[in-house]
Amino acid sequence: MTRMSKTEHIAPAVLVKAKRKIPAEVKYSTRFSVRVKFMDGTLYPNNTRFDNLTVTLHNKDVKLGPCRFTTEPHIDGFAGRLVFTDQVYDYHELLYGQKKWALQNSFLNLPFILDHKKQIHQQFMDYTSDLTYDLSVYKNMFDSLDEEYQDEPPDVRAAIQQAIIDTEGATFLTYFEERLQELGRLVADFSSEEHERHGFYFRRQVWSYIMTSAIMRRTNLKPRGYSGDSEMMRMIYQKEVLGDTTFSKIMHKHPIECPAAQAVRNRRILIAQTLETTRPANPLSQNERFKVLSVACGPSFELHDLLKSPKDCELYDFTLLDQDASALLEAATLVDEVEKKLDAKVKVDYLQDSVRTMLTTRQLASKWGDFHFVYSMGLFDYLTPPVARAVLTNLYQLLKPGGYMIVGNFHVSNPSRVYMEYWNDWVLYYRTEEELQHLLQKAPQADQVVVFEDTGCQMFLRIQKPRDP
Repeated sequence: MTRMSKTEHIAPAVLVKAKRKIPAEVKYSTRFSVRVKFMDGTLYPNNTRFDNLTVTLHNKDVKLGPCRFTTEPHIDGFAGRLVFTDQVYDYHELLYGQKKWALQNSFLNLPFILDHKKQIHQQFMDYTSDLTYDLSVYKNMFDSLDEEYQDEPPDVRAAIQQAIIDTEGATFLTYFEERLQELGRLVADFSSEEHERHGFYFRRQVWSYIMTSAIMRRTNLKPRGYSGDSEMMRMIYQKEVLGDTTFSKIMHKHPIECPAAQAVRNRRILIAQTLETTRPANPLSQNERFKVLSVACGPSFELHDLLKSPKDCELYDFTLLDQDASALLEAATLVDEVEKKLDAKVKVDYLQDSVRTMLTTRQLASKWGDFHFVYSMGLFDYLTPPVARAVLTNLYQLLKPGGYMIVGNFHVSNPSRVYMEYWNDWVLYYRTEEELQHLLQKAPQADQVVVFEDTGCQMFLRIQKPRDP
């Protein structure tokens, strides 16, 4: 179907008022309203109510129910707009998603959600209730301090706030860490179903505090459909304390300084160092560049660590792959910054593709090429064992003889695991060293070793493909 703009799609409609059918035309106005033209030429007064609106979309009559007319200046014969008064339908979904979705649909699950708490352990409910009370007290105290110095000059305000973060904020973070340890002990023996159920309950109770933290808000709301998107990675890499209030900054500060976040910062350095050491070990022909593929590249901050001089830019040929167009745009922006800083050109191709392609394409090398070095820092944290095995096997085929591959995976002993799952709604597939090594079963001759970054949260499988005999 050809995608039409919202303004040009005019649909025939029928309005009903007191059993009288009124022919009309409607077109998109906003998500939850439409502009209307009355085909009989009648001028209806403002706030006229109609019993029903039926719109013909995609050759189907869609009954949308009662609505109210609001007059507006006439444009192309359209007399005003209709807003729904019973079920509030999303006209964008109707027009483009071909789905009849009402704003109130979420309430259909209300009985199930309210019943959810009956399956929560009492000890866990007591812990959560006690925690939310303490958090409300802390937040009110920090907010009260903010009000005390809000009229100070900006530089004075910043200095005062930093002093509070360094003193009372540090005390609060000690308390917060103790409560996290208590949470970990409380859920240690939960099954995966119990973790999911209790995590959902927990986040509903502490939601207002989650929303104060820029990074926790993003991992929970998932604006791109998943937790570990490139914008979230940027927050971790830059380690900037974000927030409008002292409390919000403290609630953002903790997750970006936890062990798992430090592991994310460590891994970009590890990748750059591994590239620097493996490149000289691969003999290249004259003027040949070291071909590198980054899978699920995200914002590619590691290029800042690797490309430190114009000479470095001449050594590599990068392919940056991600399914997220926004991530590729951020990576391209970073490359542009590197080029301007070094006054040099970086050879790079941007490839928007997905795991599905890695699974379904038999001759992946003919599609993407072959490489001296392939790496993926975070993709395998989201792949089930069967998918992870298939993806790793196919990526291995992209290696040139003697080439290296390194893939990261968070270890089962990650100390931030409960925090990530319960507070951040950030669930990963954790593995042991043996489970990570067993992912590559169809390359028995490959040299494999597992290494860890400094926190021990994340491990990396380093693979070297045998050279041709």
